[in-house]
Amino acid sequence: MTGVGGNARPRVAVVGGGLAGLTAALVAADAGADVVLLETRPRLGGATASFDRKGLWVDTGQHVFMRCCTAYRGFLRRLGVEHQTTLQPRLDVEVLLGDRPGQRARLRRTKTRLPAPLHLAPALLGYKALPVGQRAAAALAAFQLGRLDQRSPKVDGASFGDWLARHHQGAVATEALWELLTIATLNAPAAEASLGLAAKVVRTGLLERADAADIGWADVPLQQLHGEAAAKALADLGADVRTSVKVREITRTDAGYELAITSGGTGRGASAVVTVDAVVLAVPPPAAAALLPAGAHPDPASLEGLGASPIVNVHMIFDRRVMDQPFLAATSSPVQWIFDRTVASGLAGAGVAPPGSQYLALSQSAAAPWVDRPAGELGAEFVAEVRRILPAARAAELVEVFVTRERTATFRQAPGSLALRAAAKTGLPGFALAGAWTDTGWPATMEGAVRSGLAAARETLASVGVHVGEPQPAPDDVTWPRPAIAPAGTGAVAGGLSAPAQGRPADSGKASGVPAASLGAPAQPAVPAAPPAARAEPAAETVPAASPISPNTTGSSPA
Repeated sequence: MTGVGGNARPRVAVVGGGLAGLTAALVAADAGADVVLLETRPRLGGATASFDRKGLWVDTGQHVFMRCCTAYRGFLRRLGVEHQTTLQPRLDVEVLLGDRPGQRARLRRTKTRLPAPLHLAPALLGYKALPVGQRAAAALAAFQLGRLDQRSPKVDGASFGDWLARHHQGAVATEALWELLTIATLNAPAAEASLGLAAKVVRTGLLERADAADIGWADVPLQQLHGEAAAKALADLGADVRTSVKVREITRTDAGYELAITSGGTGRGASAVVTVDAVVLAVPPPAAAALLPAGAHPDPASLEGLGASPIVNVHMIFDRRVMDQPFLAATSSPVQWIFDRTVASGLAGAGVAPPGSQYLALSQSAAAPWVDRPAGELGAEFVAEVRRILPAARAAELVEVFVTRERTATFRQAPGSLALRAAAKTGLPGFALAGAWTDTGWPATMEGAVRSGLAAARETLASVGVHVGEPQPAPDDVTWPRPAIAPAGTGAVAGGLSAPAQGRPADSGKASGVPAASLGAPAQPAVPAAPPAARAEPAAETVPAASPISPNTTGSSPA
């Protein structure tokens, strides 16, 4: 296939530098395509990135994965950063019992090797957060939930909360077990969540494999794990990565597509046009609706019906260690999940806290009750609650507390949302959609985002004569398409495409004033001492020093 301008390789534009866009760009570049990646923000990574706050690396959200997230784990392996994460040898979640302060329950996979789904029975039967008489009923409900057809409009259109009530799962079981799992994955309380997506979470995460729910997390800032590692990998493949670039319009032409862009991440910078053979559009639903060319989707405005659901993060730095686990969950409390970000954030070298201090991040999904409240109120409320349910925090001095908000963290995974999720394939040849909001069969997770990028890349590349097979599982079930080109410097390319050219002729898409990302830098150390100053910092709202937060107050449950 000959690309635009007589280029021996097809040229593919990927709009959006989140996980979906990075995945699509990597697959296309691995297959030998000439890739240009366009991202509005000054950095890559999308919703899974980090920013510098007074020398402290703060992740934009607390993101974990499970062993069943085979595509995301393949993405990490492709980038060569899998070693910068930790994956539990077996599921083990300690749960703070808010109705019994100081006591904990444990949701843990048994050491005895039982086949799925029998492995789940010992974990539930030993889960102290549930009354003894409700544990067997919870196990039965899990098996029944796993048998539902998530693709059925009737199932997707039903409320998870209503289904739980019909299957004898009362308020205690819903809050202490089901919402512990599904609020974090669906970003919605059970009453407002799609039954189909809840069934997917339970079936894939708990029932299909005994080890599926083992939890993994990043040991370094997400910016290093995703954005910076992907930038280097794309540079090694000769891709053209441009940040702080806004795509204003995408037009179909006889030869392919033209993308009108401006520099600076706004509509007021230097203008240029990028000409390509194919496009992957990997942006949130409202942006996708605005950029879709005529004929790509029957009703672009319908994408905005997916809505958005917020997440709030409350960050606390204590003057000593108050938690020994990498994370804790909580029930009978407004606190949902607590993560220890001390090492990953570089706290010890940031100079913002005394030696021996600990940085905790509370991740509050389904955050509509909190997202519009003042930071001072949230800080006071959640610090008091952490001290109530975590006794070690009661005597600790609070160094600082601040709040970050993700108002559009995910689409609203409500009953009936399946009908609104678009497929990767559109009505136009060489034009595909990607994003965790597309119809991946998964919730809006990192795994869903990567799977969407894989599907979009296959769809787009097929239209320009490049075949990318389905991801092939490794012995440990990690999946990723086998690269079509040999490592940089060998000059060998498989699949019938010529080797990447040493130079690319200038085109109208490389006009003066359109910056490209710096891609050739070596990998950063595990905890960078000084995050780049150019990185945009989301609003992190510091709680004023005068806030009524006493280090010796145990507090009580907020109203």
